[in-house]
Amino acid sequence: MSTDPTHSTNQANGNLTAMDPMKGILWMLVYGLFISMMHVTIRHVSADMHPFEIAFFRNLFALIAIGPWFIKLGWSVLKTDRPGMMIARGGVNTLCMLGYFTAITIAPLAEVTALGFTAPIYTTLLAMLVFKERIGLRRWLAILSGFLGVFVVLRPGFQDIGTGQVLVLFSAMGWGICMLMIKDMARTNSSVTITAWMSLVMAPLSLIPALFYWTWPNWEQLGWLALLGTLGGIGQMAMAQSLKVAPTHVVMPIDFSRLLIVAFFGFVFFGEVPDAYVWLGGIMIFAATAFIAYREHVLKQANLRDTP
Repeated sequence: MSTDPTHSTNQANGNLTAMDPMKGILWMLVYGLFISMMHVTIRHVSADMHPFEIAFFRNLFALIAIGPWFIKLGWSVLKTDRPGMMIARGGVNTLCMLGYFTAITIAPLAEVTALGFTAPIYTTLLAMLVFKERIGLRRWLAILSGFLGVFVVLRPGFQDIGTGQVLVLFSAMGWGICMLMIKDMARTNSSVTITAWMSLVMAPLSLIPALFYWTWPNWEQLGWLALLGTLGGIGQMAMAQSLKVAPTHVVMPIDFSRLLIVAFFGFVFFGEVPDAYVWLGGIMIFAATAFIAYREHVLKQANLRDTP
């Protein structure tokens, strides 16, 4: 899960005239559908290809997709006052993607999705440590509820915790770090610059581990990989559009549709049936993240009213 920091900036500047909650909700549903389809495609392709190589091709097609920006804007797209932070963010994001793609290939899709919802919780905790943001009692209770949801999904002591589940949690923590980096970089850099740097850094970095498991894809596999990249690209654009036209606290609850969609696809294509603990834990985790987003919205609105 990711957020667009430029959206909150636009709201802070009072640019609410273009807000359309219904369109935002529809775009978030599109995001959930296409990202879930991407996960199914990853699982399908992984039957004959290592997830590290799949991750590289995902980044390669993402790199190709930003080509029009360079044609239109030239190298000015990469102009930034934070090159070190851009590279660091790309490195962390690469590790997250490698871990998450591997998890998709070895763990039930619904569990991967449910545990992946924890990323915003890590962001909130890290913001407290890095930016010294104050967290009130209600957000602390939401964080606690979210981590209790993780225990409900994993049920340590009652079942073995697999490598896939561990990889998802570490990937979510890494994404929490990335969200914090984006929040910091967005103060002086456009979303186009941040995205361009991400693609340029992640493609070569993901190639390095992929080479250790390299097998040349045939034309059919290339077709699936191109589809995977397209699904991911459309999904990310839908997420950005959703956050652009509607407040985060409005569209955030709709992201739960991903768990419903991916559970349906997991059953249809792989015969996976999530148990009650996955649903209960997923609801607890997601409810926690949705409440955190709502509370951040309330606090921002209060700060705007208090600002002369």
